[in-house]
Formats: sequence, structure tokens, C-alpha cells
Amino acid sequence: MRNVRFAYAVRWMAIVQAVLVQAALATESAPPIFPGETWTDKTPEAMGLDGAKLASARDYALTGEGSGMIVKSGYAVLRWGDQAKRYDLKSSTKSLGSTLLGVAILDGKIQLDDLAIKHQPSLGIPPEENSRTGWLHKITIRHLATQTAGFQKVGGYTALDFAPGTKWQYSDGGPNWLAECITLAYRKDCQELMFERVCNPLGIKREDFVWRKNAYRPAEIEGIPRREFGSGVSANVNALARIGLMYLRGGVWKGQRILPAEFVKEAGTAAKSLAGLEVMVPDHYGHASSQYGLLWWTNADGTLANVPRDAFWSWGLYDSFIMVIPSLDIVVSRAGQSWKLEPNADHYDVLKPFLGPIAAAASK
Repeated sequence: MRNVRFAYAVRWMAIVQAVLVQAALATESAPPIFPGETWTDKTPEAMGLDGAKLASARDYALTGEGSGMIVKSGYAVLRWGDQAKRYDLKSSTKSLGSTLLGVAILDGKIQLDDLAIKHQPSLGIPPEENSRTGWLHKITIRHLATQTAGFQKVGGYTALDFAPGTKWQYSDGGPNWLAECITLAYRKDCQELMFERVCNPLGIKREDFVWRKNAYRPAEIEGIPRREFGSGVSANVNALARIGLMYLRGGVWKGQRILPAEFVKEAGTAAKSLAGLEVMVPDHYGHASSQYGLLWWTNADGTLANVPRDAFWSWGLYDSFIMVIPSLDIVVSRAGQSWKLEPNADHYDVLKPFLGPIAAAASK
């Protein structure tokens, strides 16, 4: 009898194990979730999150008013503010411009280590003094995308301050030259390219996303509208969350490849070429040379101690964000007014009361 009971127990354990294995396989093989015309909402608790901690992050966000959305595994788990309102994203436009660089790499139009002057023969001119530095023919697309080309801050025609790749300097001018490289590579308005290759597949509508006319340079380049990458996009948090989810899924949306997987990985990882570089104006940009990817900010050096190191985000004036945390399967979008940063604080400190509780909510 004892042997019979033992045999039944073994058989029962085998059945239970088989069921668990099948359930695990079913979970692993389940297709990733993407929104349709609208997002599917789930409660934080239904997605294994601590709702109180997410509410804490939202309450901090609302100290700057505005709107936001937190997405877990493709589901909207918390939203606040007007989801349809467009906000001026300022420098979050840089990461959106980087997205078009990824499209150009996918198409074979541009490579990161191409000389930028190959794509824009007038690179850096005006002003004419840039031609006398001997640096223009050394600037690569990678330099423009990692803020190491040497151009000064403003988005117009600015001087070069140093040889490419020798320092890190936050600039609108460098990304704006990158925008011209992509415009000329396609001979197409970047706004139209963005809709054709990114917004339309992701379900982002014209009323969700608008790229203004260039505020610093002539409105056209060779008869094509000239957009900015330094700034210029107004969008709502719905559009930002969709773009973030596409990055979270490695550049794929509903089975369609939008960006190369390797580009997405590199965009959200601190660029190796920046390691140890002097940061110009460190009071404003901290340890950027250990934190910056391809026009995306990252937590690669663990400055945000309670946030996974694989987190990366766009970042604009007034604290507009697309935040992607791959290890937690979380995307956050936020836009509004600036959060209060205490005098002499690290520029990342303003993020801690927001990102910290979100990460903690996934670790309950």
C-alpha cells in the first residue's frame, strides 16, 4: 500500500510540474501587448505593482501640474492630467530626432561612424571661422548624436569650441546639424518622415504630435522644410508613451521593425566613446559623460541608486520625459512644468522622488 501511495504521489507531482511548465511556456510565448487606438487600462495591483507608491510618484509629478502615464507590460496602470493636451517638449525633441537617426540606420542611409560632412557638405558653416579650425572634416554622425562634436549651445549657426570627441558639451546646434544630415539623406521633411516611419505605425495622430518650423535657421534647406532636433516638438503623453513602448520592445511595434535592435540598445546605454571626457558646464550637466547615450540620458552609472541601471529617458526643459525601464517592463511619459530643484543639487536629484517610487512599486 505504501508503494502504491508513493507511486500516486510521484505521478501527481509529475502532473503538477507539467502544468507549471506549460504555464511558464505559455507566458513566455505570449505575444507582447500593444495599445490599439486607445490604451487598455489595468490597476497597478493587477499588474503586480504597489498602487500607493505609484500614486506617490504621480503626486510628485503634479507639483509641476501637467499630464502623465505609467505603462506596465503594455497596459496603462496610472494616468493623470489631460491625456490629449500637447506640451512643448523642448529638449525631449533630441531623443525623438535620435529616433529618426535609427530609422536612417535601418534603411542604410546613414551610419554612426560616417563623416557628417558626407551627408551635409555645408556642415558647421556659417560661421566661417569653423572652417579654419580643421575640425569639420573630423566630425562624425556619432559625435553629433553624443554631444561631442564641439558646437556651442544655441540652435543656430554656432562656433566650435573643441576638437570632436575630446569633450562633452550640451548643444542644440549639434543635433540641429544632425537633423540636416537626415533631411538631406532622405530629401524629405523630418516631420513627414517621422509620421511615415514612426507615428503612423504606432497610432500617433497629427493632433498628437507637431514639429514646429525652425526657430534658429532658415525655414527650408534645398527647398525642404528644415526642422530642429535641439527642440521644436509638441506632443501629448499618449504619443510619448507609444514611442517609449516601441523602444521598450527593442524597436518593434506589432511585429513591424521600426528601429534596429542594436541602435535601441546603444541609444539607451552610456556611450563608451564618452568615458572620462570632461563635461563642459558640469554644474548644469553633472557627470554626463558617464550617463549619455545617443541623445538619450541613462542611469548607467547608478546615479539614481534606487532605479535600475538599464533605465533611460528623454529629458526636456519643464521636465518632459519618455522614460524606459526595460528590466521592469515599464514606460513612463510626463510633461508639464518644471519640478523644483534645490540650489547646488545634482541635476538628477529632481528625478529621484519620481522614478524612485515607480521602481519601488515594481519591487513590492
